[in-house]
Amino acid sequence: MKPGFLIFALVTFGLLSYGLYAGMVGAPTEQTMGNVQRIFYYHVPSAWVAFLCFFANFLASIWYLVQRSQRADAVALSTAEVGVVFCTVVLITGPLWAKPVWGIWWTWDARLTSTLVLWLIYVSYLVLRRFAAGAQTQVLAAALAIFGFVDVPIVYLSIRYFRTQHPQPVIGGGEGSGIHPAMLSALLWNFAAFSALAIMLIWVRYRLQIMEQQVEEAHAERALLDPEAHTK
Repeated sequence: MKPGFLIFALVTFGLLSYGLYAGMVGAPTEQTMGNVQRIFYYHVPSAWVAFLCFFANFLASIWYLVQRSQRADAVALSTAEVGVVFCTVVLITGPLWAKPVWGIWWTWDARLTSTLVLWLIYVSYLVLRRFAAGAQTQVLAAALAIFGFVDVPIVYLSIRYFRTQHPQPVIGGGEGSGIHPAMLSALLWNFAAFSALAIMLIWVRYRLQIMEQQVEEAHAERALLDPEAHTK
């Protein structure tokens, strides 16, 4: 393990630890929802990190279609996988927060439904990458990723342009929005922690994908040099 990666992993662990303390202990208890509101410090950063991963996947997919770069394809696959993980966290923590506050686990409003659609799009992307065979799989996956990213701004803007049961944005939400400074501090620490965790996971998955590509290329070269041995 390279020293730089080890240092980054230790920094990430420190950020996650302090983020946990800031969210569970440092931030004050919300007056109307009580302690269940502390899910906010993990639900919201998970959503933003998922958005960032899907944006990186979008850019990498365009890069791949333009240059057919295998490194671009590795970035696209890595960011999609990590994005789905964080989007899954969003879909789990959301109902856990909603049940005691709304009295229901789920409602088919614009924000929740568009988020579920987003998750399904990128799960479909991963299923395509995993099970489809043929030379055009990577091209089809890149096209699906570019199409799928259209849902990200829809998710983000859904609570601004539609009447939903989901809370309105607390940051940049206009007049009357905003949160207690200690709550904002806890939120920002967890933004940093979750972003660092996502970068670390993407880097590990990217390196693994590059190695898999190199093994596949070696097998392909060996098959060209000695076709009979390859078929035995």
